[in-house]
Amino acid sequence: MNAREVRVLAAIAASAVVGVGAVVVAATEPIHPAAGSSMQTGVTETATTPPTAPAVEKAAPIMTGPAPLPSEEQGLPG
Repeated sequence: MNAREVRVLAAIAASAVVGVGAVVVAATEPIHPAAGSSMQTGVTETATTPPTAPAVEKAAPIMTGPAPLPSEEQGLPG
């Protein structure tokens, strides 16, 4: 065996070791690591009853009828 073949075989063996290590780590890692944790997100939820009536009454216009045209679109007087 010459030096070139030894280097190629060493590279293949090192790649295999890294690949097997990655598979072992992926297989032993929990799927959802935060599922059983007691970490708090800072969100506070309080149970309340919804109001029976809306907070704002039905909207009503202040002015009724057609709006006056702007002066540049009114046309000729008379």
